[in-house]
Amino acid sequence: MGDFNSSSMEDDDMAAPLFERQLRKNYVQRAVDITILLLMISLLSYRLVSIRSHGGDGWEVKTWQVAMGCEAWFTFVWVLVVSTKWNLLRYLTFPQRLLQRKRELPALDMFVTTADPELEPPIIMVNTVLSLMAVDYPGTAHKLAVYVSDDACSPLTFFALSEAAKFAQLWVPFCRKHNIQVRAPFRYFSPTAERPPSASGGSKSPEFQQEWKHIKNEYESLNWKIEDARKKPVSSILSAGEFAAFANMDRGNHPPIVKIIWENKETEPDGLPHLIYISREKRPKHHHHYKAGAMNALIRVSGVMTNAPFMLNVDCDMYTHNPQIVLHALCLLLDPRSQNDTGYVQCPQQFYDGLKDDPFGNQLVVLQEIIGQGIVSIQGPFYGGTGCFHRRRVIYGALPKNVDSKKKNARSMDEISLSEFGSSEQFLKLVTRALKDESGTEKDLPSSLEAALHVASSGYEYGTSWGKKIGLTYGSTTEDIFTGMKIQSKGWRSAYCSLDPPAFLGCAPTGGPASLNQMKRWSTGLLEILVSKSNPIRATLLGRLQFRQCLTYIWVLIWNIRSIPELIYALLPAYCIITNSHFLPKNFAGPRTGYNDTSIRICHIQHLHAIGALQVQLISSSMVELPADGQNQLGLCLVVWCPNRPAQGAGDL
Repeated sequence: MGDFNSSSMEDDDMAAPLFERQLRKNYVQRAVDITILLLMISLLSYRLVSIRSHGGDGWEVKTWQVAMGCEAWFTFVWVLVVSTKWNLLRYLTFPQRLLQRKRELPALDMFVTTADPELEPPIIMVNTVLSLMAVDYPGTAHKLAVYVSDDACSPLTFFALSEAAKFAQLWVPFCRKHNIQVRAPFRYFSPTAERPPSASGGSKSPEFQQEWKHIKNEYESLNWKIEDARKKPVSSILSAGEFAAFANMDRGNHPPIVKIIWENKETEPDGLPHLIYISREKRPKHHHHYKAGAMNALIRVSGVMTNAPFMLNVDCDMYTHNPQIVLHALCLLLDPRSQNDTGYVQCPQQFYDGLKDDPFGNQLVVLQEIIGQGIVSIQGPFYGGTGCFHRRRVIYGALPKNVDSKKKNARSMDEISLSEFGSSEQFLKLVTRALKDESGTEKDLPSSLEAALHVASSGYEYGTSWGKKIGLTYGSTTEDIFTGMKIQSKGWRSAYCSLDPPAFLGCAPTGGPASLNQMKRWSTGLLEILVSKSNPIRATLLGRLQFRQCLTYIWVLIWNIRSIPELIYALLPAYCIITNSHFLPKNFAGPRTGYNDTSIRICHIQHLHAIGALQVQLISSSMVELPADGQNQLGLCLVVWCPNRPAQGAGDL
């Protein structure tokens, strides 16, 4: 009987789902959102009804019309927000069930992109690589491969990775042996960080203390070598054979470089993952498409060398903070319920060095915690450009298995031939395997170098569909949003993996100019998508992008445009002071002369905004949150609530 019960428990574990969906109860928030929407509609209705009877000169009528136009825009934006966050959903994953169900975990290729060793210090990139090499992947470390794309073709970056591979032989076993949770050395050994205990509480044992000091000294030595290399000519540090590939190199004009820094030759399950350096070819007359082009080169090179069915890409300054993130993500990708329609798993972008109170909004709290959880319940989150796990076959342009490509609404772009992948015969054979969900290659890493150099050349993409139907999409500086939308327009869904502790932590801009420059680049890229032929409206009408998902994409893409009506509406009170006019609804019962004082109206607006902010604080204490612009809109809508009575001075308010 005991054996029977044990067998039944094992069967239950095998049948148990790898993740659960948790729908958050937000009835109070819905009521508040609908109330705000109704108030905004009532304000617009009043303006429409009274626009003909609105007295005053021509400029006063135009002021009224401008205010009505701004309020109509605010109402439209609020509709998009309410639609997105109507249902808040989160995933709960079970990595232990995955380990019990899967005797052998699938292979995973991990990509790190860097473009400038001056703006992106090599020691930060090295820590990201070390944290990836040390992730928890029991018994299958030989199935992991870390690819580093260096768009600057910097010998310093290559030197730093070579030294990091030596240190990884100490660091990775140390993390696994003592179950270290923070696996980026610069964070683990920082003066402000607590020393994590080992699995057996060994932080107090002499053996652990001695080993900890040894690893710390080795990391300090690694840090010193990299910093010293920045000050000296790299040719004096690298050996002749290693440096030969970088001799007389121009970062904008050089042949492709692919170097195997570390190879798990014996395929040891508990060894180190492969570590491969890539610098794609660049020529002055060829457009290289920035990060999207670098990512596509990584996808092709990894497809030739390891051809893992899943891929993870991170920025060089975003290290792995949760060592079990790969297992959590695979729970969302390998569960039978999502295996056929989940194209990628996105993790939230969180930062470890943000300024107090986040004055520049780098943490994107509203987008990730409110809008992010809301969009999960529709068709899934956007592709954020970092911290994202992809299916290789999805990046290759495949359709979900539950979608019939012969349906009437299927577009010709859904049918992709092998000729669109390029001219490398070895790569095309492996593409065929990847599209069939088969992983692995027929050759070892050194034997694949020639084909890897071929697919990393600058002219390889000519005459192919790379950047159009295959790989990351070109045509926008926000290639991540563009690519995610194209994937979802084919019928794929995406999942959101938000963990505690966070999956990844990155470095946020620390100053105003850096933040503004980043936001300018985002604004430009989002506007490029909005006006392109592949905008979300076309993706909904001609593709398989869901309607509410389309509304959410529109909310993101008009992010920069929203500032225009907000600025105009903010300038209206000052304009009314100068022209002695008004733009708020007038009092019907009181004398017109008393209520026309624009300065009193400004006090009234401030009073209403304070009431709106108070309402938001009360709502937040009830576990209901509003986007930042919800405060302004709630205060604006209280105009309809508050009694319009004659006022002779600011004190009457």
